[in-house]
Amino acid sequence: MRSSARIALAGMACMLALSALVSCGGGGGGGGGGSSAGPVTAQLPAREALIARARSLELDTPYVPPPGDVLEHNTAGYAKTVCSNVFITGMSPEAAAEFTGYFTGPYAQRSQVGTPVVDRAKAEVRIGMANGKTLTARYLGSQGCVTLAPGATDVFFTPQAVTSTLPDPATQAWPMGDVLPADPGVGFDAALVDQAVAAAFEQPQAYTTAFVVTHKGRIVGERYMPGVTPATPLQSWSMGKSVTATLMGVLVRQGVYTLDQPAPIPEWQGAGDKRKEIRIADLLQMSSGLRIKAPDDPDFDPNGTYPDHIYYYTGRINAFNYAATRPQQWPPGTVGRYRNTDPVLVNYLIRLAVEQRGGSYLSFPQRELFDKIGIRSMTIETDPYGNFLTQGYDFMSARDWARLGNLYLQDGVWNGERILPEGFVKFVSTVAPAWAADKRSIYGGFFWLNGMGQWPVPASAYYMLGAGGQVVVIVPSHDLVVVRLGYDKGEALSTAGVRKALSLLLQAVPPSR
Repeated sequence: MRSSARIALAGMACMLALSALVSCGGGGGGGGGGSSAGPVTAQLPAREALIARARSLELDTPYVPPPGDVLEHNTAGYAKTVCSNVFITGMSPEAAAEFTGYFTGPYAQRSQVGTPVVDRAKAEVRIGMANGKTLTARYLGSQGCVTLAPGATDVFFTPQAVTSTLPDPATQAWPMGDVLPADPGVGFDAALVDQAVAAAFEQPQAYTTAFVVTHKGRIVGERYMPGVTPATPLQSWSMGKSVTATLMGVLVRQGVYTLDQPAPIPEWQGAGDKRKEIRIADLLQMSSGLRIKAPDDPDFDPNGTYPDHIYYYTGRINAFNYAATRPQQWPPGTVGRYRNTDPVLVNYLIRLAVEQRGGSYLSFPQRELFDKIGIRSMTIETDPYGNFLTQGYDFMSARDWARLGNLYLQDGVWNGERILPEGFVKFVSTVAPAWAADKRSIYGGFFWLNGMGQWPVPASAYYMLGAGGQVVVIVPSHDLVVVRLGYDKGEALSTAGVRKALSLLLQAVPPSR
């Protein structure tokens, strides 16, 4: 692997450090309710202990690394994110190339390939490589941008226009629309809320694009980078995993699946295949035990092979098939690891369920979830085979993320209608047994938990998290939802602003539960 690629992968591991709770040169965390709990890393088991426990449970199965050239994978990711930020968000090509997409197209690699060519007539972005290859990402409307597979001139599915059936948001009151009440309500200190919003933008180099605060479901503070509006779809990365959980929750509510049932992945149904014992709950709790490599693994080697975790984005493959054919590394439900295989497979189950009922898979999220809670801006991107890559290829406005957060704050009920089954919110916000076994109270069901005081809010808070400093913090004890979105380039400085904002918000809003 090229030395610059190694540095880039090391940077990715650092970029995910907040989610993995690995010290990356940052400071410690405050405890629940704002009290000091000291550095978070002091409460965690040693890396060596995590590795040793996992090895004691490991099965004798082979690891086969992803095929292909590392620089080509990085260039595929680079082309896709430029395409998305230009055609979905509306950024200039120059800004998209400079500020975004570091996770799948590392910044350090970009000088080794050509400048992205934005072809608005063909709705695509092309990047040439020194070996003569050209990587093409094409904008497909409702399915966002897809990097074409090697040798292909088109995708392998029929794109579908997906539109909301809701009225113009300018004609509907919040939260179903964007008409805000003249009075945002009572029970909070407005001046402190204003200070909290300002704190998120205090460092210009944090490149915060949007910050929204709701209290008891009402917007009490918000601010946007110039050029960004409350309706602008913005890169959200792995916060899309929480959308995946929500879509599965909808299907559980509809009686299609149960959390405890073995996941009916077709590739696992052969005689003697132990993977058929993996439950849907195990997938949601990032504890399927499937064998891949990911930057958050305690034993991840940034000088090693290209990680499968990122290959799901950049390989230009049938992601569902790749995930379903990974071997078992540990028995299900025993070891918790943050790996994209699990959300990809939950998306596979969603597609199977929708299509087995004769429904439209590509419109299912809008029809069965987003329209019900006022979300109009979400674009979920796919692989070249039309499979949703909601583990991180998703663009949505800050207000729409606030809507999703409030669905959870309201226990899965919206305007009197139960969208998520009873107990589902508790499931996603409770530490997963496999993670608890490692003494890491940090992960639930495609949601991160504040169980070790990562944020200066109560331990009962939980959150959606994405690369580049994307976060939605849900604080049930104070009826708060806090959304922060921004560009990858500002991630290193973004955490301090969010921490300061959260500390101020806890002073501004008294406990209500």
